Amino acid sequence: MVLNNVGMRHEAAKKWFVSGIVQGVGFRYFVQRKARSLGLTGWTRNLDDGRVEVYAAGGEPALRELGAALHVGPQMARVRGVEELEDAPQRLADFSVR
Repeated sequence: MVLNNVGMRHEAAKKWFVSGIVQGVGFRYFVQRKARSLGLTGWTRNLDDGRVEVYAAGGEPALRELGAALHVGPQMARVRGVEELEDAPQRLADFSVR
């Protein structure tokens, strides 16, 4: 969690770019289920270059757990790389597949 200048807590947020065999194998729905189970909000989508992009906001422990899961993915996926970036928290109501 990040504190703003008046001491209020804010969620953290991260964005990941996952490469490998990650499209057409249920990866986005795997991410959605995991993120929702961790109480995270955000979204995931396929990119034209074959990667999957993931944005999630919530507590640091939950973000770390989601990040670890992205390195594995669902059974049919073959993750070759995960790039992780800090991002600005967005106020979203749920975790969606785009």
